[in-house]
Amino acid sequence: MDTDTDLLWSPGRRELEDSDVAVFMEWLAEARGLRFADYAELWRWSSTDLAGFWSAVWEYYGLDDVTTYDEVLADASMPGASWFPGARLNFAERCLSRGDGTRPALVFVDEGGAPVETSWDELRHRVADVASALRSMGVGPGDCVAGYLPNLPQAVIALLATAAVGAVWTVCSPDFGTPSVLARLSQARPVVLVAADGYRHGGRTHDRRPVVGELLDHLPSVRHLVTVDHLFPAADATPPDGRRDAWSSRTDVRQCTWSELPATGRPPVFADVSFDHPLWILWSSGTTGVPKGIVQGHGGIVVELLKALGLGADLRADDRYLFVTSTSWMVWNFLVGGLLLGSTVVLYDGSPTYPEVDGAWRVAEATGATVVGVGAAYLAALEKSDTAASGPGAAPRGNPLPALRSVLQTGSALAPSTWHWVHDSLAPGVRLQSICGGTDVCSVLAGGSPLLPVRAGRIQAPALGVALAAWDESGTPLTGTQGELVVTAPMPSMPLRFLGDPDGERYRSAYFDTYPGVWRHGDWATLHADLSVVVAGRSDSTLNRMGVRMGSADIYAVVERLPEVADSLVIGAEQPDGGYFMPLFVVPADGHVVDDALRGRITAAIRAHLSPRHVPDAVVPVPAVPRTLTGKKLEVPVKRILQGAPADKVSGEGAVTHPEMLRWFARFAADRAAVNGGRRT
Repeated sequence: MDTDTDLLWSPGRRELEDSDVAVFMEWLAEARGLRFADYAELWRWSSTDLAGFWSAVWEYYGLDDVTTYDEVLADASMPGASWFPGARLNFAERCLSRGDGTRPALVFVDEGGAPVETSWDELRHRVADVASALRSMGVGPGDCVAGYLPNLPQAVIALLATAAVGAVWTVCSPDFGTPSVLARLSQARPVVLVAADGYRHGGRTHDRRPVVGELLDHLPSVRHLVTVDHLFPAADATPPDGRRDAWSSRTDVRQCTWSELPATGRPPVFADVSFDHPLWILWSSGTTGVPKGIVQGHGGIVVELLKALGLGADLRADDRYLFVTSTSWMVWNFLVGGLLLGSTVVLYDGSPTYPEVDGAWRVAEATGATVVGVGAAYLAALEKSDTAASGPGAAPRGNPLPALRSVLQTGSALAPSTWHWVHDSLAPGVRLQSICGGTDVCSVLAGGSPLLPVRAGRIQAPALGVALAAWDESGTPLTGTQGELVVTAPMPSMPLRFLGDPDGERYRSAYFDTYPGVWRHGDWATLHADLSVVVAGRSDSTLNRMGVRMGSADIYAVVERLPEVADSLVIGAEQPDGGYFMPLFVVPADGHVVDDALRGRITAAIRAHLSPRHVPDAVVPVPAVPRTLTGKKLEVPVKRILQGAPADKVSGEGAVTHPEMLRWFARFAADRAAVNGGRRT
């Protein structure tokens, strides 16, 4: 790497002396006599002396004033690590403990709307009201409350209220198709559903009231429905047939309106829960079977997000923190975590490209955001639009956000040209933090540090407290060579368990089958000698579109129901330029052809039943779908071929059916690269 060309940003005096991690290092020296020359030394200590590091995080962020604990790490085995036994703390209480009256807690804006602020006092009162209402509905520890909500203040309040009563929260964005929502919520068995009447996206409004009724028809565990009048004023919420309860035909479900929940006039009451008490369920699909319901705990999320956002992202109490996301992406939870540090959380409900491609940037400007998180695909779209408008070599247009301190980027790898464009044109002088983490830990595995330089194409370093490495197939650590991204020691936010997995077999097979006792994350990564990290994409076949994961099995369940389709194969392939290519290969049924009409029916079915985000980039006819001899579709080998690997290197022909298809996919990849001028984009 050319250090002169690729160096984009270097820490200044403020970062080296006043950043949260710099102050933390000073505190370690004064309070514990621990002195570290640089970030590399600090990381090595943090990832080897787990008890020392995490007890320091605990004390530095004042958790010792909240609760005591028996020991830091009673059992370091993976899976099954036991963190902070004896500790009692509530995520919602910690989120509401830091804010003062000088700044808002939340700022909300939707497409075309003006920002609306929620004060810290108002947020506390609304959480108290909703928590009281949940208790009156009989909700308590162990119960599940589900949201069917876009990125609204009500979603944040409902999460915090659920945590306050000790119940378990989960949420699905209303742009997911009904089968996708049911595949998740039916596992969670919620007793309360909080549902919005619809959402806006790309200048269009989507009424979801009929869908809520359909959901309730298939969720027998739900006893109460709380409706959120988002698109339609309360006076207009009555459907055309005049029945206010027409959202659901079920007579055993009691319906009430969010705006009519009674005010208590009292501060919130928080359940006294243990460190590992379940907080929420996040959803991540594997390559087969139903989506995985990942259960994470109050304490693990509190300490992990304090560390990741404070010591990593350098988020401060005076920041306005925007992450462009839906509620179904784990970065929404990562966004809400900004409340733990007293930051103002900025919520945007809408398309990042509305009314123009710079729509999210306009939201950031209107809300005064100082830290902005976006997906790689959005930055690439901005770059492409700017280049098309101004031509190559045009002068940078300058940063319209003078208060902006940092841009967080995640979701997929970013092309080197986009790194340069962000620093030269979009946000000159602003630190671009590329972060890699995931739903599985709801945190950062490798990301930014204000103590380190930023170089194009590289994540700055492993996150503190994360024993990150790249291993070859035999478990040998690699430096400067691509391998499997692994974590060799436990993290507090690792899952407590999966739903419907009483013996833990599914959890173990998801992360620990390849290297027993070591977390295999499912990404290809290169860890360099200077600790910088390059993540090349998924090593498994999970579809990761704009940061939202979906299992290929979800796609097959929809597509292969069509009578015209005999078989199919979907691939999500990260590209060298930062793009993401997701083709769907289809074997037509006898007597049918893959023409534009069938392509239209396939994409319409995926859009309606799954998610608009997971509509394929191309629907391509194929003679056959190769499989292993045990019947599994060859998703990972085909993905590697589409990314440029030779066909004879990805799988042995004797181990698969239709081995000739490997050469077919190699020709497809070569033809596509030729069309794109030699680039696999």
